[in-house]
Formats: sequence, structure tokens, C-alpha cells
Amino acid sequence: MDNGESSYRRFLSGDDGGIVEIIRDYKDGLIMFIFGMTKNFSDAEDYMEDTFVRLVTKKPRFDAGSSFKTWLYAIARNVTLDGMKKSAKTRANVSNHELDPNTKADEESLETSLIREESRITLHRAMQRLTSDYSQALYLVYFEDLSYDDAARVMKKSRKQMANLIYRAKQSLKSELEKEGFVYEII
Repeated sequence: MDNGESSYRRFLSGDDGGIVEIIRDYKDGLIMFIFGMTKNFSDAEDYMEDTFVRLVTKKPRFDAGSSFKTWLYAIARNVTLDGMKKSAKTRANVSNHELDPNTKADEESLETSLIREESRITLHRAMQRLTSDYSQALYLVYFEDLSYDDAARVMKKSRKQMANLIYRAKQSLKSELEKEGFVYEII
């Protein structure tokens, strides 16, 4: 049983510390995953909160058929899709909250730090231009380290569909990065 699952079981047994641990461990990753769907940071935060509200109020049953993380991300995806359907407004502007490039200044030279920051911004912009399915798939597999099988469960696809989606998403990302003049070794 992974940490999320044990924390959730503790929460269901009445220990509120369990849900606090889940929120602490998964909130940042969920926001970034949802951001890939909504392209709006504020909406991503709202849907992340709605995901945790659903856990607290509805207390859905977790079965060990998948990892806790896969189960939680599938709930977040469903909450987000439901919320996006209900929302009548569309936002085109995306707030870019990037990390301070000097946070690792003690370990790296300023030049290296700036190059990495610019690369992150370039990747972030390119990911925003991908379709929602492409950015979701890449985020789950490469940023959250989910297996193709787990990512397929979250996105309600077969493993073959996920493999094809990842392949097309990488090709699309490569094309977007080339438009930005990004130099890369392997995607």
C-alpha cells in the first residue's frame, strides 16, 4: 500500500491528518496536470480544490485495482471535465507562474540557471499550444512518472491508444519546440 492509500484509509477511519497528508503530497502535481487541461492556473487551482472537496465529502471507495495516484488523478480529470462543461466562460489568458531562476544559485552559475529557466519557459509555452489530450498524456507520463497503463486508466484509454497518443504528442511537441528555435537532444 502506497503512502496516499494509507493516508486515505486513515482519513476514512476518522483521522483528519490523513487528508492533510494527501493534499500536501498531491496538490502541486494535480494543479499542473489540471492546468494542462484548462490552460488557466486559477481554474486549475479551483478544480484541484474541488477534487479534494469530493474526497472529503463523498468519500469515494478506493479499490486496489490501480495505484492511489492513478485513482486520484482520474478523479481530478473527471472533476475538471465536469467543471469545464458547466463553465460557460472561456479564458484565453494564462498566468505564467514560473519558479525564481535564482533558487539554485548556490549550486549553479547564474548563466546555467537562466538557460534552464528559459528552457522551462519554452517547454511550458510549447505544452500550452498542444491539444488538451497531448499535454495531459505527456504530463502524466513524463512529469508524474505514471506508466502508460496508469496514464491510460486516468485518461480512459487503452494502452495502445495511450502509446499512440504519446507518440503523436511527442511529435507535436517537437514541432512546437522547433518553432521556438529550441535546441534539444532527444524528446
